[in-house]
Amino acid sequence: MTGDTARSLWPAARPPAAPDRFAWDLGSVAELPVVRAEVRAHLAAPELSDLRDRLVLALDEMASNALRHGGGQVRASVRPLADAWLIEVRDGAPGTPPSPAVGRDPSEGGLGLYLIAELATDHGWYVTAGAKHVWAVLAP
Repeated sequence: MTGDTARSLWPAARPPAAPDRFAWDLGSVAELPVVRAEVRAHLAAPELSDLRDRLVLALDEMASNALRHGGGQVRASVRPLADAWLIEVRDGAPGTPPSPAVGRDPSEGGLGLYLIAELATDHGWYVTAGAKHVWAVLAP
């Protein structure tokens, strides 16, 4: 995969509108186990088990990327849509778009953005004053 192909995997686009539901201000990856546990607790219904697992995985990947590479204050949120859930993560690196790894040995990591793109029905990123927002929509 070339760099151009990888960049097109994460298009510049805004997410669908959704009310706030669950949100976390994060300072380090050490806080992510609490976030994962809260998502699991809030979406505990048995019929949501597959979706819940995918939401937790995608949120964890997106938030850890923001914390490791984004800089600044990181805010992660999970919001309900009519028939899906929106995950959005904001960081302080508006000049650094999501960049899926290119030419890297899979054993070295860096495949999270590809995984999220596969799990999501829609995804993208956009910039506001001083912040980058990366988002993904996951449906049951």
